[in-house]
Amino acid sequence: MWKKVEEVFRDFPAQKRVALYLLEKGFQVNESGRIAVDGCLVPSTSLSRRLGVDRRVIDAAATRILNSEGLRRVFTKLRPIADLSESAPELGLGVVSISVKDASKPGIIESLTDCMTRHGVTIRQAIADDPFFVNEPRFTVITGEKVDGELLEALQAIEGVSEIRIS
Repeated sequence: MWKKVEEVFRDFPAQKRVALYLLEKGFQVNESGRIAVDGCLVPSTSLSRRLGVDRRVIDAAATRILNSEGLRRVFTKLRPIADLSESAPELGLGVVSISVKDASKPGIIESLTDCMTRHGVTIRQAIADDPFFVNEPRFTVITGEKVDGELLEALQAIEGVSEIRIS
């Protein structure tokens, strides 16, 4: 997928930035070439202000996506998710945000969630950034309760973990 994005947007860096933003947020490109979230249209002018590009860059990126069969199949089916990491404390939930040295290494998520399970922590939501789309990927876990120091130490001891933030 990443290679296809690189190939299609090789000579269009501003449009590539739009495509990456759409992927990150789960925004679709509908069959009419408009940006949408679950069928609700997102004005190109709003996206252009957010990304600091001309509105025509947004429209051109959407058209380029539709003209690439491989990208069309992906971008027309994207969906956003409700990321609870900012609102979790308001809900009485905990947040554990973990950075690792190599996010593409197999088994790291399993090691982290297994450790949490052994410590009796309920996982309410887990979001892993894709290391191909995000410069500094994080694994963010919303827990049913605040985590204690014992779990924090156990998570830090896992091979490959570079930083942990809790709230």
